[in-house]
Amino acid sequence: MDQLIARVVGWAEDKDLLHKENAHFQMLKVVEEIGEVAAGMARKDEEAIIDGIGDSFVTLIILAKQLDQDPKDCLVKAWEEIKNRTGKTEDGVFIKDE
Repeated sequence: MDQLIARVVGWAEDKDLLHKENAHFQMLKVVEEIGEVAAGMARKDEEAIIDGIGDSFVTLIILAKQLDQDPKDCLVKAWEEIKNRTGKTEDGVFIKDE
């Protein structure tokens, strides 16, 4: 994962994408790619789903770097928040206890 993140960051640097002032545009790319995942799911198109999930990772890595965040640190923080979370799953959705 470290190597892939480094490659994405290098690619983004080569494309001159890592400017904090453009983070709002990058967020739009994140939403666009998530939408492609949803469209792939609606069409039961596995290739589109895989492509959309991968592209979502790429856009989130770039967004994290634009905002001076380490993508791995963001994931670790999220994991630390959810790892002991309790709740229940209803209709395929996890609902955390309050």
